Amino acid sequence: MQKELQAFRTASGQPYRLVALPWPRARFDDDGARMPATYANFLILNDAVLVPTYDDPADDTALARVRSCFPGRAVIGIDCLPLIYQHGSLHCVTMQIPAGVMLTQK
Repeated sequence: MQKELQAFRTASGQPYRLVALPWPRARFDDDGARMPATYANFLILNDAVLVPTYDDPADDTALARVRSCFPGRAVIGIDCLPLIYQHGSLHCVTMQIPAGVMLTQK
C-alpha cells in the first residue's frame, strides 16, 4: 500500500506528503475478534483534530505525527477503548445524522 500511496499525485502533478502513523497493539474482544484500533480514525474540526488513543505506548507518537500535519489546530487525544469494544471508533460516533431523524416533538 505504501508504494501505491507514493504513486499518487495532486492535480498539479506533485507527490503528496505521506506521514506514517504507528499501529497500536492489537486488541481483541471476548470472542477473539480483532477490534478496529487505528490512529487513522481521527476527526478534523475547525480548530482542532481529535485523535483516538488506546492506552498504548504508541499513543504519544501518533499524536505527535498528527500534530505535525495540522499546525494551528489543537490535537486532542480521545480515549477510544470503550468505542473499539463496540467495534467502532471516534469517527464512527461522529458521523452525520440523516435529515428528519431527529425531528422535534411539538
